[in-house]
Amino acid sequence: MIKLTRLNGNTFYLNAFLIETVESFPDTTILLTNGKRYVVSEDAETLVSLTKQFYRDIRMITIDQRKEETGLEKNS
Repeated sequence: MIKLTRLNGNTFYLNAFLIETVESFPDTTILLTNGKRYVVSEDAETLVSLTKQFYRDIRMITIDQRKEETGLEKNS
């Protein structure tokens, strides 16, 4: 789960496994695999970082710090 902030300032936790797409309209809009949409105050880059950290925390992926800067990831 990742902690996010709605535009009204309320925080909530989102199951990162359900994220299908993230877009900026300019507000960050998250589309889930079940069709639900959430608009959050975090920017898209922050959302990607939070999601990567979630996957690291549960050991679903490992990211070599040297390759992270180039955008190359390897699954474990």
